[in-house]
Amino acid sequence: MRKSRFSEAQIIGMIKEQEAGMSTAEVCRKHGLNQGTFYKFKSQYRGMEVSDAAKLQALTDENAKLKRLLADTMLDNVGLKDLPGKN
Repeated sequence: MRKSRFSEAQIIGMIKEQEAGMSTAEVCRKHGLNQGTFYKFKSQYRGMEVSDAAKLQALTDENAKLKRLLADTMLDNVGLKDLPGKN
């Protein structure tokens, strides 16, 4: 997945600017992004603070690590079952 050129703090700052009364078009023009992208960010980060976004990122990273560990374990189990055993 492509990394965003904006950090979570910047995205949350943009959303707060728009919620404070600045028009969406003006926020997008100021930061150089498409309105569709802004609304995607808004749906993802609405109501969050910067610390909440950091916690979400940490949980996402941990979840990905655990999924990789589970996949490796499942592959090991399949490999062990394929070994010739005692009958």
